[in-house]
Amino acid sequence: MAHKAGFVNIIGNPNVGKSTLMNAFVGEKLSIITSKAQTTRHRILGIVNGDDFQVILSDTPGIIKPAYELQTSMMDFVKSAFEDADVLLYMVEIGEKALKDEAFFKKIQNSKIPVLLLLNKIDTSDQETLEAQMQHWQDLLPKAEIHPISALENFNVKEVFNRILELLPEAPPYYPKDQLTDKPERFFVNETIREKILLHYKKEIPYSVEVETEEFMEDDDIIRIRSVIMVERDTQKGIIIGHKGSALKRVGVEARKDLEKFFDKQVHIELYVKVNKNWRSNSQQLRRFGYNG
Repeated sequence: MAHKAGFVNIIGNPNVGKSTLMNAFVGEKLSIITSKAQTTRHRILGIVNGDDFQVILSDTPGIIKPAYELQTSMMDFVKSAFEDADVLLYMVEIGEKALKDEAFFKKIQNSKIPVLLLLNKIDTSDQETLEAQMQHWQDLLPKAEIHPISALENFNVKEVFNRILELLPEAPPYYPKDQLTDKPERFFVNETIREKILLHYKKEIPYSVEVETEEFMEDDDIIRIRSVIMVERDTQKGIIIGHKGSALKRVGVEARKDLEKFFDKQVHIELYVKVNKNWRSNSQQLRRFGYNG
């Protein structure tokens, strides 16, 4: 039987459900999900393997007009998603009218590869609105295939996946068949901690934070982790720690529970907070954290 393999890249505005869809396809929580925009900062691969296929899915940051160095690097991850895709998934939600960046939208309109436009969150809509939205996108992207879905409710997700398989080229696998992602374990530790910060802190705090895992030691029955939460200012450090360390403790407890599920093993986690002034605009610091800088 012929083997199919290829790169399927998910792009769209912030908060349209890209990470939810990626996790639904993979069956694992690889991308963090919160109701805040710009939750995803990196391009994260999730690999789905079958006997005769390998689908390499790519979750990307939501498309924005960059305001500082970090966001420029995030948009570079999106650009790279156009360059190696075999199938492009352009995700929009009910009520949306256009992509936030016209140049990116033109790339989609002129795409030589198959584009599946996924109209997400249809569980929040009625039939009349849905039909009007489908027509709107068909007019804008006449070459795209439109699929109404609900990533959260898993509606039509399997059908879209089957369509992806039909469109993939014949090719050998790009990654070992037992591999789930291209990211190391420390990356998922960092992202899990960052997710808890996005959930529990307001305003600028979550966007000023980066997490670095300095120690990841795995024994037979326990993983010991030491991670540092970087903030840009001293005042942010105090907010992250909270009264008598209560806020930081909550982040640690919730992150530990998620990581124990993810690694299927007992986890011991120590968290520290450091000030790393203006890291979001510092090319050297951005490179250190895995951005292009």
